[in-house]
Amino acid sequence: MQEIKETMKIKSREKGLSLAEILVALTIAAMIMVSVLMVYNRGLRSANAVTERIEKSKLPEEILQGIAEDLDNIIASNEDTTITINNKFIDGYPGSQMIISKMFYNEQRQEQTFEKIVWVTGYNYETDEPGLVLYRSHSGISGEDKILDKNKMDWERELYIPFCNGITFFRIQTFSRGELTDVWKEQELPNAVVVTLSFVEPYETLEGMWDVLETEKIKRTIVIDRTRRIAFQYVSPSFPEDLNEPMDFNDVNDFNDVNGFGNMS
Repeated sequence: MQEIKETMKIKSREKGLSLAEILVALTIAAMIMVSVLMVYNRGLRSANAVTERIEKSKLPEEILQGIAEDLDNIIASNEDTTITINNKFIDGYPGSQMIISKMFYNEQRQEQTFEKIVWVTGYNYETDEPGLVLYRSHSGISGEDKILDKNKMDWERELYIPFCNGITFFRIQTFSRGELTDVWKEQELPNAVVVTLSFVEPYETLEGMWDVLETEKIKRTIVIDRTRRIAFQYVSPSFPEDLNEPMDFNDVNDFNDVNGFGNMS
């Protein structure tokens, strides 16, 4: 009987694990967990990088589309609607401001703001990322959200809301006498607005300012009041009597004459 008890004690000791074996198992398990976490973090960083790249490629289009929609929505007609454009350098970065305002007269013949939208850039002081922050402000008695804007004070409606940051080039221009101009303060509306922006890393110019390569700039021309009627004038083409004769390159309807540059073939 004593022999049987001794045999059972020996077998029970053989089934247990020593402290060294437990430490080895824990070490192996920790190494496996570290490897799994490294692979997971690497995949997460790659996914985040792809997502960020996709969002950055969409962001310029969202900005341009937002400005175009504001111009279309507020400018239903030329009456009592004005656009003011200014451009300047902000800490060396090209920045811009555009104010779209629509006025009306109350019963006392006092001029009041029906709707006012401001797009403006400012330097990014809050983060370490260099560049500009694009802000948008909407004010006036015509609220974008009737429920949220109903109980807002006037100063609350004029708050500038950040649209995005990291902009390295931002310009809003218009046409004056056939050429682009950085300033527009006329009472009449311009024919079109040209918005140019970029998010790529800039280079320092000889004047100590920051600029971006032309190939890295995204530009869009937004026509003002695209629903207006445009008067077309038909010009009768002048064909030669002998079809073997060359056509007159001064004819605006000649397909070989592009903008007066002559035969392009």
